[in-house]
Amino acid sequence: MLGPLSAMAAPVLQPVGGRAFHILMITFRGETDVDKGFRAYLADAGLQVRYTVRDVQQDVSRIPAILQEAKALAPDLIYVWGTPVTLAVVGPYDEPDTQRRYVHDIPVVFALVAAPVQSRIVPRLDVPGRKVTGAVHVVPPEVQLRVMQNYRPFTKLGVLYNGAEPNSRAIVAQARVFCQRQGAELVERTFHTNEQGQPVGDGVEDLVAQIHAAGAQWLYLLPDTFLGTLYGRITPAALQLQLPSFGAAELAVRSGGALLGLVSRYYSVGQLAGAKAVDILVGGKPAGALPVETLKRFSLLVNMRVAHSLRMYPPIDMLNYAEVIAVGDAAAFSS
Repeated sequence: MLGPLSAMAAPVLQPVGGRAFHILMITFRGETDVDKGFRAYLADAGLQVRYTVRDVQQDVSRIPAILQEAKALAPDLIYVWGTPVTLAVVGPYDEPDTQRRYVHDIPVVFALVAAPVQSRIVPRLDVPGRKVTGAVHVVPPEVQLRVMQNYRPFTKLGVLYNGAEPNSRAIVAQARVFCQRQGAELVERTFHTNEQGQPVGDGVEDLVAQIHAAGAQWLYLLPDTFLGTLYGRITPAALQLQLPSFGAAELAVRSGGALLGLVSRYYSVGQLAGAKAVDILVGGKPAGALPVETLKRFSLLVNMRVAHSLRMYPPIDMLNYAEVIAVGDAAAFSS
């Protein structure tokens, strides 16, 4: 299960009747490797595609205006990035849309959604049953926690997350169950919120300090969309306290300052979402009949600059299959 994913081969297809497909891409915080992988898969498949890109700049309140625009654009498919954006576009599957706020008549392919069933994006993974399908990027939490224990055993695990994000709540619930079975304690903190109930970064360093003071031996960085915008504050605060971080998403280790992560590569997640789009656009398959899937192989990343700073080097046997990287700000990781 561990190890880098080999390149996903796209079928070579001829453009259908010389027609260019139109895809509306709705991103959360600019272009990422996920979006690049999506585009590359469609290009390798030989599709002619015209993209309209709209970035919400980390503010999902922009979505209604984009969906109004989508009515006039009439794209063949909508690509969405992350849980908050996906929910804002398609809505919960079990919530009547009496005001017609969501998309129902255009196929939607999502990427980088951690828990689509728990987030109420789809009722089931094998047959979503609505015009929505996509790619899950998260390694099962229990597998991640066992890797964490193999690197450094813990009796207390810290987690900081957005309590308003459904996939984060779902993963925290799974972590609670794992800790209870292992006789460990989960130290939980949620981000502060503003008057509108939206998470804010105020006092995030204090929250990390509280987790450390409670005796946590790891800080578990969930695939939480808001948390991902604060890596530059969270991991330096943890490192100052000699608290190692485990990343559930690739960027947490590659640029976010986490020591360790068991991840699905963003580019490959985008390719998997691209494969769903090809099945819909060229294969004529309904999105609701295409299973929501995750990658079959994962990558174990170890940030050696962080390991050196913490004096927590990986077990020798782990080096046989881990990808060792050395990235990060020299000041943040200095010993």
